[in-house]
Amino acid sequence: MIKAIATDKDGTLFKSDNTMDEDYFDHIYQQLTDHNIKFIVASGNQLAQLQSFFPNKKDDISYVAENGAITVDNGEIMTAHYFPENIVTSLLEMITEDFDIKDVVLSALNCAYILDDRADDFYDYVDQYYYYKERVSDLQDVEDTKIVKIALRVKDASMVDKIVEIIEDDYDEVRAVTSGNDSIDLILTEVNKGHALEELLEKWGIQADELMTFGDADNDLEMLKMTPHSYAMAECSDNVAQAAQHRAPSNDDSGVFQVIEDYLEQQ
Repeated sequence: MIKAIATDKDGTLFKSDNTMDEDYFDHIYQQLTDHNIKFIVASGNQLAQLQSFFPNKKDDISYVAENGAITVDNGEIMTAHYFPENIVTSLLEMITEDFDIKDVVLSALNCAYILDDRADDFYDYVDQYYYYKERVSDLQDVEDTKIVKIALRVKDASMVDKIVEIIEDDYDEVRAVTSGNDSIDLILTEVNKGHALEELLEKWGIQADELMTFGDADNDLEMLKMTPHSYAMAECSDNVAQAAQHRAPSNDDSGVFQVIEDYLEQQ
């Protein structure tokens, strides 16, 4: 019996236009509530951004934000993982000086920091994932010490591979994960969606085989591998297709809701 459902947001729960079928969701969510099934949104998005999509259920839904760096249950932060300051300094030097990448988001617990000289399309890009933002002239001057993630927009695939290789070789404390849309997320080694979900399940007394998960990108791999009830979306990475036990219809066809509805009808 399924007692909890965790789903990625972009490319999974939400359609390609960053919307979802609100009426369908309300219908499904009411059924989950009736069956006492927990619902978790697990995403690389900022916590405030995720909560903004569910204004009437903000404190009822659980969240795994920033790819597992922040976990929220009952409206309260349960865990938060922060970068050491010296690692942030080193990473920013490597990113902005060695690779000359300036499309960077320095994501803290309550705010995301971006350079004030970026093109408008980057600000539009950031708006999709971050609710609270501040523009600064130099990321190294940010005094906020509660950094949970560093996100990069890198359109050159060869450069993506180089950055991932450097992170793997030179930073034991950090790993690089791709989340689609030309994105690389730098997060602490022990941080991932699967680990965050394990903490939630332990708190709730729920076993991994009582969890259903949905995802489409490589930052979903850990949570897909932890349960036999895992679903890769119709459009997904090759790694996700191999990791998941099942396939779901397209996110543009509300595939997550379809699978959940089919499961509930069998109960």
